[in-house]
Amino acid sequence: MKALTLSLLATSLTLSTTLATLSGAVAEEKPTLTVYTYDSFNSEWGPGPAIKSGFEKNCGCTLEFVAPGDATETFNRLRLEGKNSKADILVGLDSNLVADADKSGLFTEADINTDGLELPIDWPSKTYVPFDWGYFAFVYDSDKLKNVPQSFDELINAPDDLKILIQDPRSSTPGLGLLLWIKNVYGDQAEEIWKKLQPRIVTVTKGWSEAYGMFLEGQADMVLSYTTSPAYHIAAENKTNYKAAAFAEGHYMQLEMAAITKASKHRELANQFMAYLIGPEAQKVIPTTNWMYPVALPEADWPASFADLVKPAKARLFDSEKVPDLRKEALNEWLEALSK
Repeated sequence: MKALTLSLLATSLTLSTTLATLSGAVAEEKPTLTVYTYDSFNSEWGPGPAIKSGFEKNCGCTLEFVAPGDATETFNRLRLEGKNSKADILVGLDSNLVADADKSGLFTEADINTDGLELPIDWPSKTYVPFDWGYFAFVYDSDKLKNVPQSFDELINAPDDLKILIQDPRSSTPGLGLLLWIKNVYGDQAEEIWKKLQPRIVTVTKGWSEAYGMFLEGQADMVLSYTTSPAYHIAAENKTNYKAAAFAEGHYMQLEMAAITKASKHRELANQFMAYLIGPEAQKVIPTTNWMYPVALPEADWPASFADLVKPAKARLFDSEKVPDLRKEALNEWLEALSK
């Protein structure tokens, strides 16, 4: 009986070992799709968790987000890693960085259908695929700020105690957006505008999250953000006191894009993810997690919190090919003005 028991035990152990080995082999064969993105995208309140869960249901893969910082920082990390990067996809490339992305030679065209994209401008590229868009704006608390500037001129000439928070254009896409917004409006006079704005700036933060958090803590009257930011407060907090100031000069646009890297070892999966990102399931997530306009969701299906948002009188955007030279010039003007 003991011999039989030992024999059965040995057989059982052998079978368990074999099953464990097979299970491990299957787990090892399950591919991991690595997506570089910015920190707020992958935060618990951002779209990342829902998109990961939704995509993994059908991809037979593991979706891994890597979020080293703001969108500009994430792109810079990918550039440093170059062809040796483990990233399959970059999510959150700013439209103002497309020329730099082209110059890097790191990205390849996606094999997906983009005919259903609805954007305020024509965007034919299939290498850099928009997944949301919006307008930069200064956000304020209407319970605290009664005389709201309606233009850059009014902001410059507002009472001395009106203060603003902005982000660094070298590390933050909103910061870069403001830099180009002022350059687009004022051209060669941009440096003079910065000199006049400088006394109003409480601080220049590295990224959006820090600046917006300081604003909510009451450390400034206005913060550089988006026209869609008030939608968050309406939907999540039932607060209507946070608003975006409508500037008479119009507002600078941002398109957020995704792109597949040439280094990707999972090209088919990468294309599946790109299609999912602009598909109905992910697009329904975008407005109430990333608080931007979706690119492929009918306006009738937008959240109610988007209904009364500021609609700029004019949409401003530089041609992406002109941005590198303009950015260099504008950054020098910004640094010179703020160093005084």
